[in-house]
Amino acid sequence: MRYYTAVLSFFFIVSFTGWEHDFGIALQKAKKEHKLILLNFSGSDWCVPCIRLHKEVFANSSFKIFADSNLILVNADFPRLKKNQLSKEQQKMNEELADKYNPQGSFPYTVLVDEEGKVIWTWEGYPNLKAEQFAGQLKTYVDAHR
Repeated sequence: MRYYTAVLSFFFIVSFTGWEHDFGIALQKAKKEHKLILLNFSGSDWCVPCIRLHKEVFANSSFKIFADSNLILVNADFPRLKKNQLSKEQQKMNEELADKYNPQGSFPYTVLVDEEGKVIWTWEGYPNLKAEQFAGQLKTYVDAHR
């Protein structure tokens, strides 16, 4: 079990490359590029549905291709293991995001926001959609906000 958790955590952390971790920078990029922001709250080393969502949806090439040209991706991670702890600054930023966008503390929790930070749609838990279906759902919101 320990090996399995370590492998999943490594996969999750490595494959989140390309995701922004500073929401302020994401907002600036969204305004400049006229894109929506997909904000994902995750527990990278303890939340099995979070790991599954990332592995089956966010790491899928169909999602990545869509996201690269249409979204700014932001990850607010809340790891529990001491060895995976984030910097105090990052923890504070993530907690502030949670206070605003995820006050109930759901994991995973995914929020689509516009370039002003206004919530467009939310997904609580694992969305039970294939990557292509999730990207298609996102495309509907992206197209409506162009």
